[in-house]
Amino acid sequence: MKMKPSDALVLFGVTGDLAHKMIFPALYAMARRGVLHVPVVGVATRRLSLAQLRARATDAIRSSGPIDDRRALRHVLSLLRYVSGDYNDPGTFTALKQALEKARRPAHYLAIPPVLFETVIKGLGAAGLAEHARVIVEKPFGRDLASARELNGVARSVFPEDAIFRIDHFLGKEAIMNILYFRFANSFLEPIWNRNYIASVQVTLAEQFGVNGRGAFYETVGCLRDVIQNHLFQIVALLAMEPPAYRGFSAVHNEKAAVFRAMRPLKSADVVRGQYAGYRKEPNVARNSDVETFCALRLFIDSWRWDGVPWYLRSGKLLTESAVEVLVQLKPPPQRLFADSAPATGRPNYLRFRLSPNSAVALAARVKRAGKEFVGDQEELYLVEEQAGEEGPYERLLGDALAGDASLFTREDAVEAAWAAVDRVLKSHSRARPYKPGTWGPREADALIAADGGWHNPVP
Repeated sequence: MKMKPSDALVLFGVTGDLAHKMIFPALYAMARRGVLHVPVVGVATRRLSLAQLRARATDAIRSSGPIDDRRALRHVLSLLRYVSGDYNDPGTFTALKQALEKARRPAHYLAIPPVLFETVIKGLGAAGLAEHARVIVEKPFGRDLASARELNGVARSVFPEDAIFRIDHFLGKEAIMNILYFRFANSFLEPIWNRNYIASVQVTLAEQFGVNGRGAFYETVGCLRDVIQNHLFQIVALLAMEPPAYRGFSAVHNEKAAVFRAMRPLKSADVVRGQYAGYRKEPNVARNSDVETFCALRLFIDSWRWDGVPWYLRSGKLLTESAVEVLVQLKPPPQRLFADSAPATGRPNYLRFRLSPNSAVALAARVKRAGKEFVGDQEELYLVEEQAGEEGPYERLLGDALAGDASLFTREDAVEAAWAAVDRVLKSHSRARPYKPGTWGPREADALIAADGGWHNPVP
């Protein structure tokens, strides 16, 4: 049954950083495209006038880029409403109900710290604001398997599963969506997309910057929770999933959840944790902190298609480049007819997805040089490049949530299965290894993948 669109957007935490940096610019972009038509009710503990909220929204939009459509700006500001109050006070939710006026299908966006999720969800339920409504929950959805199950239980006690939209902004990126499209819109991949032809897969999400003053937050999270268990696992699921039975988002969710369930639980030997030199001197970081700012791991998916194929994932801060890339390493030909063919002279053929900062798909193949000798070079054929006019992740995800399209959101069973894969190493792991800023992490990460040809380091 097709879900009816929401008739209002409620932003809990409207005065926070997420609203300022991401949500208000996304609303402006939606207004420019003419797709924002519902009232936007901000909720926060800070006492503000509506004029002050509009000023904050204008500043947020201006900070994200030039305001080149005054009509769209005026439209966004005209939609704003504001409710201030303590989330523990039932009166706050009574005031919210009044501010919603005739709206009966609001979408409640929880742009607030995770510690407040339960309070707000229960407050919405007690006030009768959950019926026919949806809730949009920002990551992290739990800190481990137990907390994810607990939070899922709280959410499901108030909202049905199809009304819970667990947002991961990474899934809203055009390049991530292209993985799904590229895999299943083309037939040439399917015959080789398995353990018989793929030697390994590696995914790198590298950042040149450090924690940027967010030491207190990072001390409670770390790289494995912040990036790998959600962002990189979602990439793995799109690459490893079986073809969905139909185009609907339920079919895609089913296949992604199956991948998470097939992930072999990680052991300490599968994980290398690192910490950049100087992290302990960051504000609000413990002097003896063991929190990882880098994490590399070796993952196996125990399925018919992927049995025995290692998946190598890594992410870190203060690395050499800022980039996100996937390298699908193909096996070499079974017989070396030419002296210069891989692996003796480098990598065998591969498929490379460039996801950030620009978007591309490239296929590497060996091509013979001119002349009598049978020697050649490996060249890349670019198949897709970044296109103009792409929607931003929050613009796309907000629009989808308001429309009731859950394609790019995560489901309860998938969230819990992903936590189950990492739960053991969250509790039992080796100490973080030091690494120098501007490198590719600790040398132990190189040893993890040495048997499969080493890491592919993205270049600008």
